[in-house]
Amino acid sequence: MSSLPVSRPLRSRRSNLAVPGSSPKMLDKAKGLAADQVFLDLEDAVAPLAKPDARKNIVAALNEGGWEGKVRAVRVNDWTTQWTYADVVEVVEGAGANLDAIMLPKVQTAEQVVALALLLSQIERATGLEEGRIGIEAQIENALGLTNVNAIAAASPRVETIIFGPADFMASINMKSLVVGEQPDGYDVGDAYHHILMSILMAARAHEKQAIDGPYLQIRDVDGFRRVAGRSAALGFDGKWVLHPGQLDAANEVFSPRQEDYDHAENILDAYEFHTSEAGGKRGAVMLGDEMIDEASRKMALVISSKGRAAGMTRQDRWQRPDS
Repeated sequence: MSSLPVSRPLRSRRSNLAVPGSSPKMLDKAKGLAADQVFLDLEDAVAPLAKPDARKNIVAALNEGGWEGKVRAVRVNDWTTQWTYADVVEVVEGAGANLDAIMLPKVQTAEQVVALALLLSQIERATGLEEGRIGIEAQIENALGLTNVNAIAAASPRVETIIFGPADFMASINMKSLVVGEQPDGYDVGDAYHHILMSILMAARAHEKQAIDGPYLQIRDVDGFRRVAGRSAALGFDGKWVLHPGQLDAANEVFSPRQEDYDHAENILDAYEFHTSEAGGKRGAVMLGDEMIDEASRKMALVISSKGRAAGMTRQDRWQRPDS
C-alpha cells in the first residue's frame, strides 16, 4: 500500500451514474449530465468480448476531458475473473492522471482490497503518478462481503466508499424477489434490507468512509426510485446509483439537505462558535431562538452543513451575531 499519506477529499456523491464503457456515445453524453459521480463500467454492463475495446474507450473518454465538477471512477471486473489486472493496468497507465477512483465489485475480503491497493501503488510508481491519490470504492454484493465489511472498510487508506450491490446480494442470499430494491413478497412488516444497509453504514462511518446505496432497476419509475432512495438517505447514506438520466434529479434532491435544514445547520455552527468564544461569553450551552444548542448540536449540524457544502448549496438565511 502507499507509503505516502494522502489526504482524501470529501467528494459529493449524491448521484452515481453508471455508464457502459462499450458505448462511446453514452460516455460522451455523460459528461453533460448533472451527476456528482460518473463511473465508467467494465463489468456487468460490458459483454466479455467487448471488454478490451471498452478499456480503450474509457481511457480515451477520460483523457479527452469534459468531466469538470464530477468524480471520475471506473468499475473494473472482480478478482475472481480473468480481466481484473488488465482492467486496472490499462486504465490507470492510460488515464491515471484523469481518474479519481477504481470501483471494485463483489468484494468479499479485506485482502482483495489490499491486492488492488498494491497494484495501484506499483502502477503509480512506474508511471510517475502521485502515489496513493487514486481512491478505491468497495462494492458489497454477497453474504461473505457483508460479514467482512468492517475489515473491508479498514483495509486501505485508499478506500473512499462502501457500496451496496443489491441485485447480486439478493441472489446470494436466495431472497424471494425479482425486483431489485423492493421488498420481497411476504415481507409485510419492516424493511428486508435494513440490516444490510445499517451494516454497511456502520462500517463506513466507523472508518470515515462514504456509504452509497445501489441501483433501482425500474428506471422509468422515478417515484419508486425516490421512495427507495429516501429510505437509505434517512439512515444517513451519502448517495445512490443512477442507471438512467431520468433518476438524476431525484437522487440529487433526496441526498441533499433541504434548504431550511442547511441554513439552520450553518446558523447553529456560527452561533455556537461565537458563544463559546471569549467575545461570546465562553458558554457551552446557549439559546438559538427557541432552541438550546450545545456541543452535540454542533456535531449534528456539521453533518448537514458538510453535505450541503459538498453539494454546492448556498445559504439563504444567515444568523446575526448579537454584537453586530
